[in-house]
Amino acid sequence: MTNRRIDLDALSFRLVMTGVALLALVLLAAPTVVVVWVSFTNGYSLKFPPPGYSLRWYVELWNAWQLQFAMMNSLKVALWATGLSILLGVAASLSIARSATLTARVLDSLFLSPLVLPALAFGLSSLMFFSLIGVPVSPLTLVIGHTVVSVPFVVRNTVASLAQMNPALLEASASLGATRWHSFRRITLPLIRPGILAGGFIAFMASFDNVPVSLFLRDAATDMLPIRMWQDLEGKLDVTVAALSGVLIVVTVALMLVMERVAGLSKRLT
Repeated sequence: MTNRRIDLDALSFRLVMTGVALLALVLLAAPTVVVVWVSFTNGYSLKFPPPGYSLRWYVELWNAWQLQFAMMNSLKVALWATGLSILLGVAASLSIARSATLTARVLDSLFLSPLVLPALAFGLSSLMFFSLIGVPVSPLTLVIGHTVVSVPFVVRNTVASLAQMNPALLEASASLGATRWHSFRRITLPLIRPGILAGGFIAFMASFDNVPVSLFLRDAATDMLPIRMWQDLEGKLDVTVAALSGVLIVVTVALMLVMERVAGLSKRLT
């Protein structure tokens, strides 16, 4: 009787957790499905369900020069921010992971602090800081701001990869007369490359989709894609934005599949 009751409790627990997981999955996936569905409408406004279906708004993307201009700006800033984040994040990770001192722990917390601070507060404080030192907002300030919020992703993934590396490999390399640079290039870098790639990918996506930092640190001539999309939706409910969202979703999923193949992205996010 006791075993049967335990089995029923376990079964009910599994059913409840499965139901909660399915509900969470629906809540997360439903907005994406709705956006992609609406992007195939043949109407002139965002309406669900669509009155008809057409690819006209995907064709219109070729003529949406404002969205294209904003997308190129976001892409350039994201690439620069990702490159700098990888450079700074890997260097910081090598120092933090190999040291158990209080200074290393403080630096670890400092590099991760942009993930804790409210995004809008960080964007406003960055604007005030650049104004205080006399630096006008420009693409340079955008890259700096995006780099600050992107570095933590590289640091966290790289530190995790370094923690899994056997220190005996570096000791053996040093005993054979290899320099630190040679050991890093031939041993450390190949072993932590998946973590660097995963962190770089997440950093790129965080920069490309960033709104708070872009909102405060861009100038009038630097139009960023998330802000442009929001303005178009707020002003005229442009269906082209839904079509662009569909393209971005497909590209993001494709990149995630590539990163899963190359770096095991799902394993490094758990």
